[in-house]
Amino acid sequence: MLLAGAAGEVAHADIYSFVDAAGVTHFSNVPVDGRYRLLLATPVEAHAQPQPGNWLAKSALYDPMIDRAARSAAVRPELVRAVIVVESAFNPRAVSKRGAVGLMQLRPATARRYGVSNAFDPEQNITAGAHYLRDLMARFGNDLELTLAAYNAGEAAVERYGRSIPPFSETRHYVPAVMHVYHKLLTQQRTG
Repeated sequence: MLLAGAAGEVAHADIYSFVDAAGVTHFSNVPVDGRYRLLLATPVEAHAQPQPGNWLAKSALYDPMIDRAARSAAVRPELVRAVIVVESAFNPRAVSKRGAVGLMQLRPATARRYGVSNAFDPEQNITAGAHYLRDLMARFGNDLELTLAAYNAGEAAVERYGRSIPPFSETRHYVPAVMHVYHKLLTQQRTG
């Protein structure tokens, strides 16, 4: 999981998005179209830091894959997108210090569990990540916060702490970060 890296990038620029008439979500750090709405705001102190590359422009490349995977796994595409934003900032070559890789930061055991032969392949990574989210939702009674905590810290950690969010700093920041992006995307989808 690249929360620190992604959060660092997110902290450098405001992120805007909108959903077009075809249901495609567009992201940008430069809202040149009037349909863009603020998704994530830059903290004031971050404005003085250098601006990141246009990594959000890459997100549109993955929209069809996200939609297919979400439909196949019966999860909301906005949830898959939110996880990708926080996990990898749409960098398909992302690697965490714990060995999680790709857009949805699959750990090797999770990739094997879902039949992924190349975790850097965006289609395989997104499909496995979406199915993993579905399975976690089923395991934790559709409790989205516990699902995200398990995605970040592992299923065993959530169970070990009495089916609650483990007291790990990373997980305590991860869950609200994904929830924030997810709710913003849902709002945009509704207001289209």
